[in-house]
Amino acid sequence: MKISDVIKILNGKLVAGGESDREVGAIVANDLMSDVLLTDSDDILLLTSLASDQAVRTANIVGAAAVVVHNAKPLPATMCQVADTLGIPLISSPLAKFDACVKLYLAREAEGKGE
Repeated sequence: MKISDVIKILNGKLVAGGESDREVGAIVANDLMSDVLLTDSDDILLLTSLASDQAVRTANIVGAAAVVVHNAKPLPATMCQVADTLGIPLISSPLAKFDACVKLYLAREAEGKGE
């Protein structure tokens, strides 16, 4: 699944960070960035409700493919600037995190990668 697919599935909008053709590896849904730092997967898609540049910086450290912020939260300009600077796609979704997880699971299962 590519980031562009994620945007469609989650009714999202690419807010900052650039390219959307990168493949997504594991999907991590977490608001505790200290827990995200323990992730040992490549090209993760980080789903979070944390509308802070800390989420983008953490995504950069773990080599995440993109960050999705839920509930259509307003994203601070600093968060968008950090995403642009680091080249990490930042996506805003109107869905709740739980609903997004279910939709992404079903999409991955349909392509034979359900986890």
